[in-house]
Amino acid sequence: METAGGKIIQGGVATGTLRVFRRAEVPDSRDAGLTPDQEWARFEAACAQAGAQLDELCGRVREELGEESAAIFEIHRMMLEDEDYLDAVRDAVRSGETAGRAALAAGERFAAAFAAMEDAYMRARAGDVRDVSRRVAGILDGLEGGGTLSGEPVILAAEDLTPSELMQLDRSRLLGVITRRGSVNSHAAILARTMNLPALTGVDFRDGWDGRMAVLDGFGGRICVDPDAGLLAAMEEKRRVWLEEADLLQELKGKPNITLDGRGIEVCANISGPGDVDLVLRSDAQGVGLFRSEFLFLEAEDFPTEEEQFAAYRRVAEAMAGKRTVIRTLDIGADKRADYFRLEKEENPALGLRAIRLCLTRREIFKTQLRAILRAGAFGNVAVLLPMIISLREVREARELLEECRAELREEGAAMGTPELGVMVETPAAVMIADELAGEVDFLSLGTNDLTQYTLAVDRQNPGLERFWDPRHPAVLRMIRHTAEAGRRHGCRVCICGDLAADRELTAAFLRMGVDELSVPPSAVLPLRRWIRGLDLRGEGEAAF
Repeated sequence: METAGGKIIQGGVATGTLRVFRRAEVPDSRDAGLTPDQEWARFEAACAQAGAQLDELCGRVREELGEESAAIFEIHRMMLEDEDYLDAVRDAVRSGETAGRAALAAGERFAAAFAAMEDAYMRARAGDVRDVSRRVAGILDGLEGGGTLSGEPVILAAEDLTPSELMQLDRSRLLGVITRRGSVNSHAAILARTMNLPALTGVDFRDGWDGRMAVLDGFGGRICVDPDAGLLAAMEEKRRVWLEEADLLQELKGKPNITLDGRGIEVCANISGPGDVDLVLRSDAQGVGLFRSEFLFLEAEDFPTEEEQFAAYRRVAEAMAGKRTVIRTLDIGADKRADYFRLEKEENPALGLRAIRLCLTRREIFKTQLRAILRAGAFGNVAVLLPMIISLREVREARELLEECRAELREEGAAMGTPELGVMVETPAAVMIADELAGEVDFLSLGTNDLTQYTLAVDRQNPGLERFWDPRHPAVLRMIRHTAEAGRRHGCRVCICGDLAADRELTAAFLRMGVDELSVPPSAVLPLRRWIRGLDLRGEGEAAF
């Protein structure tokens, strides 16, 4: 058995024959008697034909995969009209190059420029430029576009794949995809995720694997060739669970989370970084209810720069395609510490310098993050969530810093969004001033883990106190109800994003309280959505608490 690892584009499990995809080379078929003007005319005709192909492909993709996927090919269509690209081809043709070779050379030139950019999203656009140029060159030299798959379903291995090549393959015979080169941010990768196709990139596969049995573990990020019986059995069970989840997704996809008696609630997902966004999309969650941004800091050896944070936030915001992404600002301290912060040792860190207190004490760190969030807001629906709030003064101080960052970015001419502002309700103090907070911000988000800890005076990190830990304690539930009622009075949305949000025995109670949103781990989204759609609250009274 041989194994190779790779970066996960889309989770899933596929078992079948591995086939290596080989792209046809574009020949140099120039008629020596053609003048540069005639070559340019050939190029213009090929562009017109390529445009017609892209229009047709865009329509098919729109019908099969939706508007967001179709937009990829609308972008390709626009590239055919890009003046800089056309000028580069024209100059090469005038210097004696064939139209096909000029198109490929211009494509490589612009792809190299994209690939050299710092921003991961822009780097991924290199593949789009190559895709368009190969399409035009192929038309010029009489090649049929795309590829075909015949015979049994296969796992496809390729040096790289363009969006066009992926969409022109027979999907009924495509079990999964691995590529040696590519990006998890590329448009081909986005299409693979939309198609729920197990896929990896960065895989150092061997041509000798062609025609051999393989298992693609999209969840574990590996491809295994000639797997043994034990691995096959384990992967088959993993695949069975995945297919059950996929069936459930198809059952619920696009449907509102409404009980049998007509009460609705949004179900969103909690994530710890951009790598989790695929799980959110797979569950068809209604947004990211909690992006724990501190993990960007915990996984780093030094303070993440504004550009590094911006790239992470932008990736999630763009992937969510208009659905809201709530980014909780830095929540370092207590049980989450990074050495480079050089925080002093505290006798009781749970009550010490953490979360918003740290941010308002070290303002430059906070402002760097706020600037990155504001910039990411230009690429999607982003909201700012302030953790560990106990007073209006903290909210207003944070808002002043947000406006200060907005003014700086405006002066610099930077694109930015106008994110909503919310606060975490995770202390009794925040609950008791919930009315004041609800009148000050756009939304309230209940962090039930810390709320339980501070309400019951039980250290949730102490295993010796486990039997005293009770997130369903009446005091905790009454605090949730008090907060929800305050939100309703002021027209302020209320979300629960702690572990209690996934407790299905309490879902009906939260609906009766008027909670607007539950944000849970991605794996809990689909079961919770199905549970909500099966509830009937008619005839039930108010909860005892």
